Amino acid sequence: MSHPQATQDRPVLGAFWMVVTGLNFVAVTAIVKHVGGDVPAAQGAFLRYLLGLVFLIPMIRPILAAHLTGRQLKLFAARGVVHTLAVILWFFAMARIPIADVTAMNYLSPVYVTLGAALLLGERLPPRRLAAVVFALIGAVIILRPGFREVDVGHIAMLGTALGFAAGYLVAKQLSGEVSAAVVVGMLSITVTIGLAPFAYAVWVPVGLVDLGWLFLVACFATAGHYSMTLAFKAAPLTVTQPVTFLQLIWAVLLGYFVFNEGVDVWVITGGTVILASVSFITWREAVAKAQGRELATPAVHQTKG
Repeated sequence: MSHPQATQDRPVLGAFWMVVTGLNFVAVTAIVKHVGGDVPAAQGAFLRYLLGLVFLIPMIRPILAAHLTGRQLKLFAARGVVHTLAVILWFFAMARIPIADVTAMNYLSPVYVTLGAALLLGERLPPRRLAAVVFALIGAVIILRPGFREVDVGHIAMLGTALGFAAGYLVAKQLSGEVSAAVVVGMLSITVTIGLAPFAYAVWVPVGLVDLGWLFLVACFATAGHYSMTLAFKAAPLTVTQPVTFLQLIWAVLLGYFVFNEGVDVWVITGGTVILASVSFITWREAVAKAQGRELATPAVHQTKG
């Protein structure tokens, strides 16, 4: 008798969808980089989320049917606040530092989640996972090289970005067992759009149709990236899909070099590799813990993005 194919047993398909995911997110990064000089960070972020609300339409019914409690609304609002700040910092960093630096430093988010889960949620942090966290932080130092080069304010912004995305993920994890994924994603879009509005108003400048078109493409690619990421996770385990995210750093380096005339910084590539290797190890330990019946909090790299 033949049995239906189990979920998460198609590594080639999972890797393929994660490659597509990486291309989508690199496209997001490139467009934000392109628009960054014309539109202030907060305004660009607001318009990206406002234009992306069109993708919220299928989620309206699940949100209304969820009958969210006061506690859940407060948690969604808290996630919206930290995610709002993280998105502003990310748009700001994109206009200040090379794409490769932004991509490499964004890999820190799952590391922050691991630390936050240990400090705030009481999860265990065994020696091997702690060592991986330390190596990831060393990777960040390799990228920044304080004392050997001037650390741009954009790099500081990316540290804040990764921290904000991680905090938002930890809040989302608390809610994921109570409401559907559609509600979690939809409420994030709503709260972040509202949160960005006053910041955008404070720096508002006239925006042409061309820039609006670019920002709508950001919303399209971001949505497509999250969808293809979901397909990747359905097809293969994180231990297969996580290492594939390294390709995003390679594409970011090539894009920066050929399109934006940015130099190839070997230290950034090295530091990003160290961080991603550490995250991949943490992901593997996560898989081992899950197999033993212990679910931890560390997400995949792209799961920390909104």
